Amino acid sequence: MKKKLGEILLKERLITEEQLNEALELQRLFPDQTIGQLLCRLEFINDGVLGAILDQKGTRQELSEILIQKKFLPKEQVLQAVAQSDREGIPLTSLLLKLQLLDEEGVARAISLQYDLPYVHLDGISITADMSRLISASYAQKRRIIPVTKIGNTLTLAMALPLNVYEINDLSSSLRLKVIPVVASESEIVLAQQRLYKGSAPLPGVSRAELEEVPDSILEILTGGGDEPEMEEELKKVTEKDSVIVKLVNKIIYDAFQQRASDIHIEPYPGKSDIVVRIRIDGRCKIYQKIPYRYKYAIPSRIKIMAELDIAERRKPQDGKIDFKNFGPVDVELRVATMPTAGQLEDVVLRLLRHEDARPFDALGMRERDRHEFENALAQPYGMILVVGPTGSGKTTTLHSGIALINHPELKIWTIEDPVEITQRGLRQVQVNPKIGFTFATALRSFLRLDPDVIMVGEMRDQETASIAVEASLTGHLVLSTLHTNSAAETVTRLLDMGLDPYSFSDSLLCILAQRLARSLCGSCREEYVPGEEELNEIIEEFGAESFRTAGIVGKELRLSRAVGCPSCLNTGYHGRVGIYELLTCTDEIKVLIKKRAQSDAISRQSAMDGTRTLKQDGMLKVFQGITDMHEVRRVCIR
Repeated sequence: MKKKLGEILLKERLITEEQLNEALELQRLFPDQTIGQLLCRLEFINDGVLGAILDQKGTRQELSEILIQKKFLPKEQVLQAVAQSDREGIPLTSLLLKLQLLDEEGVARAISLQYDLPYVHLDGISITADMSRLISASYAQKRRIIPVTKIGNTLTLAMALPLNVYEINDLSSSLRLKVIPVVASESEIVLAQQRLYKGSAPLPGVSRAELEEVPDSILEILTGGGDEPEMEEELKKVTEKDSVIVKLVNKIIYDAFQQRASDIHIEPYPGKSDIVVRIRIDGRCKIYQKIPYRYKYAIPSRIKIMAELDIAERRKPQDGKIDFKNFGPVDVELRVATMPTAGQLEDVVLRLLRHEDARPFDALGMRERDRHEFENALAQPYGMILVVGPTGSGKTTTLHSGIALINHPELKIWTIEDPVEITQRGLRQVQVNPKIGFTFATALRSFLRLDPDVIMVGEMRDQETASIAVEASLTGHLVLSTLHTNSAAETVTRLLDMGLDPYSFSDSLLCILAQRLARSLCGSCREEYVPGEEELNEIIEEFGAESFRTAGIVGKELRLSRAVGCPSCLNTGYHGRVGIYELLTCTDEIKVLIKKRAQSDAISRQSAMDGTRTLKQDGMLKVFQGITDMHEVRRVCIR
């Protein structure tokens, strides 16, 4: 009796029991996928290892067994065909076609099950002309294969009869691409070859969409034709149980999580234009995939069902949240926002909230002076620390990293956030709920009656919250908060314009940290170079000639790095993000300027004399270290 694939992989120590359990859990979402396919999708093993195990360990089923087990044909008919195949010395697949027991699609589907590969229809997929440059016509015709799509570093290759593991590995090495094999019928492959290699115009479809290999049932949706159904008929297809729409939405969320995305954008368009799905990775959006227009009502409705929103209401925005562990194999919460758009459609944006531990403070990337001053402010028994910057600039991460330094049993720490994304043991964390009047200001007032030592306020959104925070910081509490301003100096003028008393504010303020996030260069492919004279002069001018000299940088010895692109970074040249900081310490001179209601320019000049580097200067210092490049620094820093 043949052993199950999972047992063999465990015995060979190619996977762990936890990985197998994760694949089995995922199989509940994708029941049409084998354990082998899911283990590959989760990147616990690769296609080559799977193929070798199936061949060497005798775990690949005979085609005749699949025909019987999956009820392609009656058992007696299969056994007769096998006997005749042996007598006449011709392949079983050829005999089945010759006797008309199965058509080409039936044979291809059986082969796909035998090799644990997806089955695809090629007649609905647009194969672009540039595919012909990857594999020659003679090689493709000889082996009955056709390149289907190339997305990033991945090539999907359709085959009538799958190549062996070693041929696929050789092909992958020669093309320098990851080859994903799929199965198609031989006649469809021949027709596709004729279109591709004879220069026929490609059919419109999804081959240009940035899709990863998707389960067979989902691929059929993406390439299927048909007229646009009526809205009500389309909504009837949306259920919370088995349906291709359910699997597709789950896959979008799962893939976004795997690719470290922070947001998912579902963007339907009027008429017969495709739905565009974009994901934001490291602060930049990219197209993840395009989906046929006929699902422009079903997909938003499915997401609304998951978020427990009103699917019948399409005239006004709605907000909700999804606990994805109730639907898929990863523990991530999503904030959902819908917005009515032209043509009675709805855009949906999902923000992935990863419940993570606080990042180590030393890993934030502050320069020595800023780190020392910020730690010194955290060590004070009372006062106010502000972290400022636009949405998504890492303010909450910085605050939690700082709090982690002082999070010990001797201090009682309360936080009020919207939402709670980072958790720390020892903190008492609270989430706002504006629907019932539980705002930042309300919570902050309540905190003062709870004997706190340290209070973190997620955001100063109004004058009331800011005033209470200043009062709390003057009455023996250390208060940390965030604000949406462009620079440290501008934060002072913004708070004074909100109506804060300059004397109380100056007495309470310890420091203001402005920050941005720039994409880091990929460590696997970044390329070092020596800047030319023109580029060097431009850099010195941007940094400030005097500051450049006092920083001890020697222009002739300067080495920079630039983005290249490789599989590790999805050919973007960047992987991850790095913080860029500007720390204003509230010195006696700054206190005087605040009391005089000085303009932000005067505060900036005094701060520079106190040792502050501007955001752009701090970013450029990271450019000189090869961490990022000038393009990124200029993108996120105005000055």
